[in-house]
Amino acid sequence: LARKPGSSSAERQEAAELLETASRAGEPGVLLPLTELYLFYPQDFPAMNLSQRIHDWRQQGLPQAELAQILVYRSDGSYDQHLGEIERICQAGLAANDVCYVELATVYQKQGRTEELDALLEQLMADYRAGRVSPNRVDAVAQVLADAEVGQPQPGRAQELLEAIAPQHPAAWVSLARLLYDYPQQGDSETLLGYLDKGRDAALPRAELLLGRLYYEGKLLPQEPKKAEEHLRKAAPSEPSANYYLGQLYLRGYLGDVYPQQALDHLLSAARAGQLSADFALAQMFSQGRGVKPNPVNAYVFSQLALPRNTPQTHELAHAIAQRLTPAQLAEAQRLLQEEREARGNAWREQNSLQASQP
Repeated sequence: LARKPGSSSAERQEAAELLETASRAGEPGVLLPLTELYLFYPQDFPAMNLSQRIHDWRQQGLPQAELAQILVYRSDGSYDQHLGEIERICQAGLAANDVCYVELATVYQKQGRTEELDALLEQLMADYRAGRVSPNRVDAVAQVLADAEVGQPQPGRAQELLEAIAPQHPAAWVSLARLLYDYPQQGDSETLLGYLDKGRDAALPRAELLLGRLYYEGKLLPQEPKKAEEHLRKAAPSEPSANYYLGQLYLRGYLGDVYPQQALDHLLSAARAGQLSADFALAQMFSQGRGVKPNPVNAYVFSQLALPRNTPQTHELAHAIAQRLTPAQLAEAQRLLQEEREARGNAWREQNSLQASQP
Protein backbone atom coordinates (compact mmCIF):
# COMPACT_ATOMS: atom_id res chain seq x y z
CA LEU A 1 0.00 0.00 0.00
CA ALA A 2 2.80 2.43 0.86
CA ARG A 3 4.28 2.29 -2.64
CA LYS A 4 1.12 1.54 -4.61
CA PRO A 5 0.88 3.88 -7.62
CA GLY A 6 -2.18 6.10 -7.42
CA SER A 7 -2.95 5.13 -3.83
CA SER A 8 -5.77 6.92 -2.03
CA SER A 9 -5.40 8.90 1.18
CA ALA A 10 -7.23 6.15 3.07
CA GLU A 11 -4.86 3.50 1.70
CA ARG A 12 -1.82 5.55 2.68
CA GLN A 13 -3.16 6.07 6.19
CA GLU A 14 -3.84 2.34 6.48
CA ALA A 15 -0.31 1.63 5.27
CA ALA A 16 1.11 3.96 7.91
CA GLU A 17 -0.87 2.23 10.66
CA LEU A 18 0.38 -1.19 9.53
CA LEU A 19 3.98 0.02 9.33
CA GLU A 20 3.76 1.69 12.73
CA THR A 21 2.47 -1.57 14.22
CA ALA A 22 5.30 -3.49 12.57
CA SER A 23 7.82 -0.96 13.87
CA ARG A 24 6.56 -1.33 17.43
CA ALA A 25 6.89 -5.10 17.03
CA GLY A 26 10.55 -4.68 16.11
CA GLU A 27 10.19 -5.52 12.42
CA PRO A 28 13.28 -4.40 10.46
CA GLY A 29 12.92 -2.59 7.18
CA VAL A 30 9.79 -0.56 7.92
CA LEU A 31 11.23 2.87 8.72
CA LEU A 32 12.06 3.86 5.14
CA PRO A 33 8.60 3.20 3.66
CA LEU A 34 7.10 4.89 6.71
CA THR A 35 9.35 7.91 6.19
CA GLU A 36 8.35 8.04 2.52
CA LEU A 37 4.68 8.20 3.45
CA TYR A 38 5.16 11.02 5.94
CA LEU A 39 7.55 12.89 3.66
CA PHE A 40 5.71 12.67 0.35
CA TYR A 41 2.12 12.86 1.61
CA PRO A 42 2.18 15.41 4.45
CA GLN A 43 -1.44 16.32 3.74
CA ASP A 44 -2.45 12.82 4.93
CA PHE A 45 -0.59 13.18 8.23
CA PRO A 46 -0.93 16.84 9.32
CA ALA A 47 0.00 16.12 12.95
CA MET A 48 3.24 14.31 12.09
CA ASN A 49 6.49 16.05 13.02
CA LEU A 50 8.80 13.95 10.86
CA SER A 51 12.02 15.63 11.99
CA GLN A 52 11.24 14.87 15.62
CA ARG A 53 10.17 11.34 14.74
CA ILE A 54 13.43 10.57 12.96
CA HIS A 55 15.35 12.14 15.84
CA ASP A 56 13.57 9.76 18.23
CA TRP A 57 14.30 6.76 16.01
CA ARG A 58 17.98 7.69 15.87
CA GLN A 59 18.10 8.12 19.65
CA GLN A 60 16.61 4.63 20.00
CA GLY A 61 19.19 3.20 17.58
CA LEU A 62 16.53 1.68 15.32
CA PRO A 63 17.65 0.02 12.08
CA GLN A 64 17.22 2.34 9.06
CA ALA A 65 16.79 5.45 11.23
CA GLU A 66 20.00 6.95 9.88
CA LEU A 67 19.00 6.12 6.30
CA ALA A 68 15.64 7.76 6.91
CA GLN A 69 17.53 10.95 7.78
CA ILE A 70 19.46 10.76 4.50
CA LEU A 71 16.13 10.34 2.69
CA VAL A 72 15.01 13.65 4.18
CA TYR A 73 18.26 15.34 3.13
CA ARG A 74 17.79 14.15 -0.45
CA SER A 75 14.18 15.24 -0.52
CA ASP A 76 14.56 18.71 0.98
CA GLY A 77 17.60 19.64 -1.11
CA SER A 78 20.03 19.81 1.81
CA TYR A 79 22.07 16.72 0.86
CA ASP A 80 25.16 18.72 -0.05
CA GLN A 81 25.12 20.50 3.31
CA HIS A 82 25.34 17.16 5.16
CA LEU A 83 28.01 15.25 3.21
CA GLY A 84 30.16 14.70 6.29
CA GLU A 85 27.27 13.28 8.29
CA ILE A 86 26.17 11.08 5.39
CA GLU A 87 29.71 9.74 5.06
CA ARG A 88 29.84 8.88 8.77
CA ILE A 89 26.44 7.19 8.66
CA CYS A 90 27.30 5.09 5.64
CA GLN A 91 30.82 4.15 6.65
CA ALA A 92 29.37 2.77 9.87
CA GLY A 93 26.43 1.10 8.12
CA LEU A 94 28.09 -0.24 4.98
CA ALA A 95 28.22 -3.87 6.09
CA ALA A 96 24.51 -3.92 6.93
CA ASN A 97 23.16 -1.64 4.19
CA ASP A 98 24.62 -2.06 0.73
CA VAL A 99 22.83 1.12 -0.41
CA CYS A 100 25.58 2.93 1.46
CA TYR A 101 27.84 2.14 -1.49
CA VAL A 102 25.66 4.47 -3.55
CA GLU A 103 25.65 7.20 -0.93
CA LEU A 104 29.41 7.02 -0.33
CA ALA A 105 30.10 7.04 -4.07
CA THR A 106 27.92 10.15 -4.31
CA VAL A 107 29.79 11.87 -1.47
CA TYR A 108 33.22 11.03 -2.90
CA GLN A 109 32.21 12.12 -6.41
CA LYS A 110 30.84 15.42 -5.13
CA GLN A 111 34.04 16.05 -3.17
CA GLY A 112 36.43 14.78 -5.86
CA ARG A 113 38.03 12.26 -3.47
CA THR A 114 39.53 9.80 -5.94
CA GLU A 115 41.52 7.67 -3.50
CA GLU A 116 38.52 6.98 -1.30
CA LEU A 117 36.40 6.28 -4.37
CA ASP A 118 38.98 3.83 -5.74
CA ALA A 119 38.99 1.89 -2.48
CA LEU A 120 35.18 1.94 -2.33
CA LEU A 121 34.81 0.55 -5.86
CA GLU A 122 37.33 -2.20 -5.14
CA GLN A 123 35.39 -3.19 -2.02
CA LEU A 124 32.09 -2.96 -3.93
CA MET A 125 33.18 -5.44 -6.59
CA ALA A 126 34.70 -7.79 -4.00
CA ASP A 127 31.38 -7.82 -2.15
CA TYR A 128 29.50 -8.29 -5.44
CA ARG A 129 31.63 -11.29 -6.41
CA ALA A 130 31.08 -12.74 -2.92
CA GLY A 131 27.31 -12.35 -3.29
CA ARG A 132 27.00 -9.75 -0.55
CA VAL A 133 25.95 -6.91 -2.87
CA SER A 134 23.20 -7.06 -5.47
CA PRO A 135 23.88 -6.15 -9.11
CA ASN A 136 21.25 -3.42 -8.75
CA ARG A 137 23.56 -1.63 -6.33
CA VAL A 138 26.54 -1.92 -8.68
CA ASP A 139 24.36 -0.51 -11.46
CA ALA A 140 23.30 2.37 -9.18
CA VAL A 141 26.92 3.19 -8.33
CA ALA A 142 27.72 3.21 -12.05
CA GLN A 143 24.92 5.75 -12.57
CA VAL A 144 26.52 7.98 -9.92
CA LEU A 145 29.88 7.80 -11.68
CA ALA A 146 28.29 8.75 -15.01
CA ASP A 147 26.18 11.61 -13.66
CA ALA A 148 27.69 14.98 -14.56
CA GLU A 149 25.50 16.67 -11.94
CA VAL A 150 27.17 14.71 -9.13
CA GLY A 151 30.77 15.51 -9.98
CA GLN A 152 33.39 15.06 -12.67
CA PRO A 153 31.84 12.18 -14.66
CA GLN A 154 33.79 8.96 -15.02
CA PRO A 155 32.05 7.11 -17.86
CA GLY A 156 34.95 4.71 -18.36
CA ARG A 157 34.75 3.43 -14.80
CA ALA A 158 30.97 3.26 -15.00
CA GLN A 159 31.32 1.16 -18.14
CA GLU A 160 33.71 -1.23 -16.39
CA LEU A 161 31.23 -1.81 -13.56
CA LEU A 162 28.31 -2.36 -15.90
CA GLU A 163 30.19 -4.74 -18.19
CA ALA A 164 31.17 -6.80 -15.15
CA ILE A 165 27.56 -7.37 -14.09
CA ALA A 166 25.70 -7.38 -17.43
CA PRO A 167 25.98 -11.12 -18.19
CA GLN A 168 24.14 -11.91 -14.93
CA HIS A 169 22.07 -8.70 -14.79
CA PRO A 170 20.45 -7.91 -18.17
CA ALA A 171 19.29 -4.45 -17.06
CA ALA A 172 22.95 -3.41 -17.16
CA TRP A 173 22.91 -3.82 -20.96
CA VAL A 174 20.40 -0.98 -21.13
CA SER A 175 22.47 1.08 -18.70
CA LEU A 176 25.47 0.51 -20.97
CA ALA A 177 23.46 1.63 -24.00
CA ARG A 178 22.39 4.78 -22.17
CA LEU A 179 26.00 5.39 -21.13
CA LEU A 180 27.13 5.27 -24.77
CA TYR A 181 24.23 7.53 -25.73
CA ASP A 182 25.37 10.12 -23.18
CA TYR A 183 29.11 9.60 -23.81
CA PRO A 184 29.60 8.64 -27.48
CA GLN A 185 33.37 8.50 -27.01
CA GLN A 186 32.88 5.28 -25.01
CA GLY A 187 31.73 3.30 -28.04
CA ASP A 188 30.16 3.48 -31.49
CA SER A 189 26.49 3.30 -32.44
CA GLU A 190 26.83 -0.35 -33.46
CA THR A 191 27.97 -1.24 -29.94
CA LEU A 192 25.12 0.80 -28.45
CA LEU A 193 22.53 -0.99 -30.58
CA GLY A 194 24.08 -4.33 -29.65
CA TYR A 195 23.59 -3.50 -25.98
CA LEU A 196 20.00 -2.50 -26.68
CA ASP A 197 19.30 -5.76 -28.51
CA LYS A 198 20.43 -7.69 -25.45
CA GLY A 199 18.19 -5.55 -23.28
CA ARG A 200 15.23 -6.14 -25.58
CA ASP A 201 15.95 -9.88 -25.58
CA ALA A 202 15.37 -9.70 -21.83
CA ALA A 203 12.07 -7.85 -22.44
CA LEU A 204 13.23 -4.73 -20.60
CA PRO A 205 10.98 -1.69 -21.11
CA ARG A 206 13.97 0.65 -20.64
CA ALA A 207 15.47 -0.83 -23.80
CA GLU A 208 12.29 -0.09 -25.75
CA LEU A 209 12.29 3.44 -24.33
CA LEU A 210 15.82 4.23 -25.46
CA LEU A 211 15.30 2.67 -28.90
CA GLY A 212 12.10 4.66 -29.32
CA ARG A 213 13.93 7.81 -28.31
CA LEU A 214 16.66 7.14 -30.88
CA TYR A 215 14.05 6.82 -33.64
CA TYR A 216 12.27 9.92 -32.30
CA GLU A 217 15.41 12.10 -32.30
CA GLY A 218 16.95 10.82 -35.52
CA LYS A 219 20.53 11.21 -34.32
CA LEU A 220 22.18 7.80 -34.14
CA LEU A 221 19.38 6.22 -36.18
CA PRO A 222 17.23 7.62 -38.99
CA GLN A 223 14.23 9.56 -37.70
CA GLU A 224 11.31 7.15 -38.08
CA PRO A 225 8.26 8.32 -36.11
CA LYS A 226 6.25 5.14 -36.64
CA LYS A 227 9.05 2.99 -35.24
CA ALA A 228 9.49 5.48 -32.41
CA GLU A 229 5.78 5.19 -31.58
CA GLU A 230 5.95 1.38 -31.68
CA HIS A 231 8.83 1.12 -29.21
CA LEU A 232 7.66 3.94 -26.96
CA ARG A 233 4.22 2.34 -26.62
CA LYS A 234 5.87 -0.86 -25.42
CA ALA A 235 7.76 1.10 -22.78
CA ALA A 236 4.98 3.45 -21.69
CA PRO A 237 3.22 1.27 -19.07
CA SER A 238 6.29 1.35 -16.81
CA GLU A 239 8.48 4.18 -18.16
CA PRO A 240 6.97 7.66 -17.63
CA SER A 241 9.34 9.40 -20.03
CA ALA A 242 8.02 7.18 -22.84
CA ASN A 243 4.69 8.93 -22.38
CA TYR A 244 6.48 12.27 -22.65
CA TYR A 245 7.99 11.37 -26.02
CA LEU A 246 4.70 9.90 -27.25
CA GLY A 247 2.98 13.14 -26.28
CA GLN A 248 5.53 15.12 -28.28
CA LEU A 249 5.12 12.81 -31.28
CA TYR A 250 1.39 13.46 -31.34
CA LEU A 251 1.65 17.17 -30.50
CA ARG A 252 4.28 18.01 -33.11
CA GLY A 253 2.59 16.15 -35.94
CA TYR A 254 5.52 13.80 -36.52
CA LEU A 255 3.07 11.10 -37.63
CA GLY A 256 1.54 13.31 -40.32
CA ASP A 257 -1.20 14.96 -38.28
CA VAL A 258 -1.50 16.58 -34.87
CA TYR A 259 -3.39 14.40 -32.39
CA PRO A 260 -4.13 16.80 -29.53
CA GLN A 261 -6.16 14.47 -27.32
CA GLN A 262 -3.54 11.71 -27.49
CA ALA A 263 -0.82 14.27 -26.86
CA LEU A 264 -2.69 15.58 -23.83
CA ASP A 265 -3.31 12.09 -22.43
CA HIS A 266 0.32 10.98 -22.71
CA LEU A 267 1.82 14.24 -21.47
CA LEU A 268 -0.53 14.30 -18.49
CA SER A 269 0.37 10.70 -17.65
CA ALA A 270 4.08 11.56 -17.81
CA ALA A 271 3.62 14.72 -15.76
CA ARG A 272 1.70 12.92 -13.03
CA ALA A 273 4.51 10.39 -12.84
CA GLY A 274 7.00 13.15 -12.09
CA GLN A 275 8.23 14.17 -15.56
CA LEU A 276 8.76 17.91 -15.22
CA SER A 277 9.40 18.31 -18.95
CA ALA A 278 5.86 17.07 -19.54
CA ASP A 279 4.49 19.76 -17.22
CA PHE A 280 6.43 22.35 -19.21
CA ALA A 281 5.06 20.95 -22.49
CA LEU A 282 1.51 21.07 -21.11
CA ALA A 283 2.01 24.67 -19.99
CA GLN A 284 3.12 25.57 -23.52
CA MET A 285 0.24 23.60 -25.00
CA PHE A 286 -2.44 25.46 -23.03
CA SER A 287 -0.69 28.82 -23.18
CA GLN A 288 -0.12 28.84 -26.93
CA GLY A 289 -3.16 26.82 -27.95
CA ARG A 290 -1.04 24.12 -29.55
CA GLY A 291 -3.69 21.65 -30.70
CA VAL A 292 -6.12 22.77 -27.99
CA LYS A 293 -8.13 25.86 -27.13
CA PRO A 294 -5.93 28.26 -25.11
CA ASN A 295 -6.63 27.93 -21.40
CA PRO A 296 -4.62 30.33 -19.23
CA VAL A 297 -5.81 28.71 -15.99
CA ASN A 298 -4.55 25.26 -17.01
CA ALA A 299 -1.40 26.87 -18.42
CA TYR A 300 -0.72 28.46 -15.02
CA VAL A 301 -1.19 25.15 -13.18
CA PHE A 302 1.29 23.27 -15.33
CA SER A 303 3.78 26.14 -15.52
CA GLN A 304 3.92 26.21 -11.72
CA LEU A 305 4.33 22.44 -11.52
CA ALA A 306 7.22 22.66 -13.99
CA LEU A 307 9.19 25.19 -11.91
CA PRO A 308 11.46 22.59 -10.21
CA ARG A 309 13.07 22.14 -13.65
CA ASN A 310 14.78 25.41 -12.69
CA THR A 311 15.59 26.55 -16.24
CA PRO A 312 15.31 30.11 -17.57
CA GLN A 313 12.65 29.05 -20.09
CA THR A 314 10.52 27.51 -17.34
CA HIS A 315 10.64 30.61 -15.16
CA GLU A 316 10.02 32.95 -18.11
CA LEU A 317 6.95 30.98 -19.21
CA ALA A 318 5.52 30.81 -15.68
CA HIS A 319 6.00 34.56 -15.23
CA ALA A 320 4.42 35.39 -18.60
CA ILE A 321 1.39 33.20 -17.93
CA ALA A 322 0.85 34.61 -14.43
CA GLN A 323 0.92 38.17 -15.81
CA ARG A 324 -2.00 37.41 -18.13
CA LEU A 325 -4.39 36.10 -15.49
CA THR A 326 -7.22 38.13 -14.00
CA PRO A 327 -7.56 37.99 -10.19
CA ALA A 328 -10.49 35.58 -10.55
CA GLN A 329 -8.53 33.34 -12.92
CA LEU A 330 -5.52 33.38 -10.59
CA ALA A 331 -7.65 32.30 -7.63
CA GLU A 332 -9.14 29.45 -9.66
CA ALA A 333 -5.71 28.44 -10.97
CA GLN A 334 -4.21 28.35 -7.47
CA ARG A 335 -7.09 26.17 -6.25
CA LEU A 336 -6.58 23.74 -9.14
CA LEU A 337 -2.83 23.78 -8.57
CA GLN A 338 -3.28 22.71 -4.96
CA GLU A 339 -5.67 19.94 -6.01
CA GLU A 340 -3.25 18.67 -8.64
CA ARG A 341 -0.32 18.69 -6.21
CA GLU A 342 -2.29 16.68 -3.68
CA ALA A 343 -3.49 14.24 -6.34
CA ARG A 344 0.07 13.61 -7.45
CA GLY A 345 1.41 13.00 -3.98
CA ASN A 346 4.55 15.00 -4.76
CA ALA A 347 5.74 12.55 -7.41
CA TRP A 348 8.54 14.88 -8.47
CA ARG A 349 9.94 14.75 -4.93
CA GLU A 350 9.79 10.97 -4.93
CA GLN A 351 11.91 10.87 -8.06
CA ASN A 352 14.72 12.63 -6.22
CA SER A 353 14.48 10.57 -3.05
CA LEU A 354 17.01 8.33 -1.41
CA GLN A 355 18.44 5.42 -3.36
CA ALA A 356 18.08 3.47 -0.14
CA SER A 357 14.33 3.49 -0.39
CA GLN A 358 14.49 1.08 -3.33
CA PRO A 359 15.24 -2.62 -2.76
